[in-house]
Amino acid sequence: MAKQDEPQHAPDTGHEWDGIRELTNPPPRWWMIAFHASWIWCIVYFILYPAIPLVHDSTKGILGWTMITEFKADVAENEALKAPFLKKVAAMDGQQLLADDGMKSFAESSAKALFGDNCAGCHGAGGQGAPGLFPALVDDDWLYGGDIDTIIESITDGRQGDMPAHAGMLTDKEIDGLADFVVAAAEGKATRAQFARFDDAGCSGCHGENAQGGAINELGSGGANLTDSIWRFGNSREDILRTIRYGVNQEDVPNTRVAIMPAFGDKLSPEAIKMLAVKVHELGGGK
Repeated sequence: MAKQDEPQHAPDTGHEWDGIRELTNPPPRWWMIAFHASWIWCIVYFILYPAIPLVHDSTKGILGWTMITEFKADVAENEALKAPFLKKVAAMDGQQLLADDGMKSFAESSAKALFGDNCAGCHGAGGQGAPGLFPALVDDDWLYGGDIDTIIESITDGRQGDMPAHAGMLTDKEIDGLADFVVAAAEGKATRAQFARFDDAGCSGCHGENAQGGAINELGSGGANLTDSIWRFGNSREDILRTIRYGVNQEDVPNTRVAIMPAFGDKLSPEAIKMLAVKVHELGGGK
């Protein structure tokens, strides 16, 4: 071995620290190949693609590629694939969509993004709702009806609940008695006397003589089921008292409950609404 190949005789830079000499040996050949390949690749990339930021723009690259153009191309491809199915959705009503397994699967799949963009903010990503604020869509309890056509109508036109405030109509003692009845009814323990007071207060006109309610129709008849332990505004006695005293959506009544669902008929296409309705129908088991 030549002397220059021996560590003690190899040329160095003259720097030494703690007995360690800094040698001038060249890097391994594989490392040099990788180094030169990397800067050559950088130059090629800078020529082909947008790379160098300028004051108000950047270099375009000879390929003219951008993430936006790629995204738009992907969207166009996706829309082209969906177009035949959307055409079928447009020609079908809600019942037909539910009856066709293939189209129902397409509607549910396509409605995932629609639900996330338009519904999840209130009803939750899984339709679980928010107690006291927004109703759950997964409990098979339908205040306005759970058939597909009614769900389409709810999404298209929106809904606004209505319950009169009883603070000025009944005494505090009567309101307390009604709250006791609602608690007992939910537990299946309401007495005949409590049912009589419930009827005398006029509550059976909406909630039914058996307090099991019924779907609210276009005339405003119907009301929530008070016996199923599913609560729109909370199940504590204080929550129930507030609802009875101040009602729901009562104008100029402080502390009234707010229950308004916006209409989506002007925001979403009829096809999108039908697909959303299928998803909501399946979330709650439908009717």
